[in-house]
Order: sequence, then structure tokens, then C-alpha cells
Amino acid sequence: MSQTRGRYDFVIGLVLAMSSSIFIGGSFILKKKGLLRLARKGSMRAGQGGHAYLKEWLWWAGLLSMGAGEVANFAAYAFAPATLVTPLGALSVLVSAILSSFFLKEKLNLHGKIGCLLSILGSTVMVIHAPQEEEVETLDEMSHKLGDPGFVVFATLVVIVSLILICVVGPRHGQTNILVYITICSVIGALSVSCVKGLGIAIKELFAGKPVLKHPLSWILLLSLTVCVSTQINYLNRALDIFNTSIVTPIYYVIFTTSVLTCSAILFKEWQHMAADDIIGTFSGFLTIIVGIFLLHAFKDVNFTLANLPLSLRKDDRAANGTLLSTYDSFNDNDEESSACLGEMQSTESLSARRNGSLSAF
Repeated sequence: MSQTRGRYDFVIGLVLAMSSSIFIGGSFILKKKGLLRLARKGSMRAGQGGHAYLKEWLWWAGLLSMGAGEVANFAAYAFAPATLVTPLGALSVLVSAILSSFFLKEKLNLHGKIGCLLSILGSTVMVIHAPQEEEVETLDEMSHKLGDPGFVVFATLVVIVSLILICVVGPRHGQTNILVYITICSVIGALSVSCVKGLGIAIKELFAGKPVLKHPLSWILLLSLTVCVSTQINYLNRALDIFNTSIVTPIYYVIFTTSVLTCSAILFKEWQHMAADDIIGTFSGFLTIIVGIFLLHAFKDVNFTLANLPLSLRKDDRAANGTLLSTYDSFNDNDEESSACLGEMQSTESLSARRNGSLSAF
């Protein structure tokens, strides 16, 4: 019965995670469209600290779409392990890439299509080898987990790094270095996922009739989640406004997922009970997703299709034999040039001899 219930929760979490990716992927496009409209109007851009996007309905539509995705994501963490839910966020990258080709005129070439396929395959592998997290069913157990020395050290480092990036590095390099704002969003996102997981447990207890609202941890988690999400939205908007969506999305996914996997491994000890083949499968799936995302965006400006493939292969064949052909052609060219020069010299000498009446001309 317990295994059946666990499988049922796993399927629910999987469906919710996939739905979340669709909503979040669409939200990137809506937000970017709204920010582009503001830029055309001459409003102060979000990358420069402006907040004119709060008056743009497209941006609000994107925010609502992201809200719906986060709610679905919120629920998914309550049913499935974070090591499964978070990597499935790659599907939001695929949705974003596909919609970008339609609405932002960002073409999806052959490399992008292969990248999409690899990301889907990697996600499938991760679903198959998803780990089983430690059972945490009450807020008291969650409180004990949050008080673990390993997690306390991790959370302290995250806060220190975030403050340094926000207060020192951001004002100097945020406009030119894409990693600054995205790193802020990603590392803080690891803490927000922990808060979401704890609030999911609190909601389950609330439905079970337990006095959750009297537990101080519930309010601490809610306040922490509000601060984390607000910070993420602010700096993600800045990154989207300054840099291309197709660059922001994959980098954000990789850093955010790595941060969450690290946090989840420390907090919920998901990796301690995994078999060796599951560990290898999980890492292989994650690396496959990263390669897919790299192909999806690294070559986005290269106009390469299946129709160009035979021509490219012919060029490669010529390049492989280029040294031999070049030497042979150069040798023949030199012979022809030498013959031509010799012929010209002979003709000149013959003409000169004729003019001078020399018999050698004949």
C-alpha cells in the first residue's frame, strides 16, 4: 500500500513539474515581449533599475504565467523529490526556445532541434533514475533538517555570496557580465526551493487538521520564501532586459539546477540511499540535458539545416584532401607559369633576332 501511494505521488509530482515547465517557459516570452515594448517607448529599462514594466500588461501576463508555473512547481515538490522536479525545468527551456522562434523571431536551427531532443532524452533518463528522498512528513522533522550543521553552513554561504554579488559586484559588472544577476537568482533559488518544500509539508499537515498556523516555522518559511522570490524576480528581470532570452534561460537553468541539487543533497540526503547505477543515470541525464541546452543556444545564430548537410560533407571531404590537392594544383600551376614564361622569353628573343637580322632567329 505504501509503495502504491508512493508511486501515485510520484506520478502527480511528475505531471505537475511538466505543467510548471510549460507555464514558466511561456512566461519568459511574455515578459521579454513586455520589456521590448517598454524599450521601444523609451521608458527607463529594468536593467538600469527602472520599474516601468509594472505598468505593462504583457509583463503582468508573464508574471501570472510564471505564478501558475510556480504554483504547479510548488505542488510538485510536495509529491516528488527535488532532484527530480528541478531538472525537469529543462522543459521550460524547450518551451521558451520554441516560442521564441515564433514570437521573438529567434530561429531554431538544426543544432537547436538536436538540443531539444537531447534535453528530452536527458529528462527521461533522470525520471527513470530519480532518487528517493528521506521521508519528512511533519514540520518538526523539517525543523530538525533545517537545523542540520551542513545545511546551516550551506545557507550561510549562500547568503554571504548573494550579498556580495548584490552590493559589490552587481553595481560594477551587472550590466556587462551575464553571470552576475543570474547567479544571484540561482543561489537564492536553492533556498526558495527548500522553503517551498517545507511549506508543502505544512499544507499537507493543515489539510490533516493539525495546528500548523501556530507553528513558528510556517511563518518563517513563508517570509523567507517571499524575500527569496522577490529577489529572484527583480534580478531575473534585469538579466532578461540586458541580455538575450536564449542566453539567459539556459545559463539560469544550469546554475539554478546545480544549486538546488546541492541544497537538496545536503538537506534531504537524497543521494545516500541511491544505487550506483541510479547515481550514474542521474548524472548522465543531467549532463545530457546540459549538452542539449548548449547545442540549443550556442549555435542559434548559425544558419544550418538538413539541406546544408550534403554540401558541408563535400566541403569536409575537400578539406581532408586539401593538402594533397593544393600541392598538386600548385605544382601544375607552377609548371604552366614556367612554360608560359619560357615561351614568352623565346618569342621575345626570336623577335629581337629577326629585328637584328641574326640567323639564329631561324
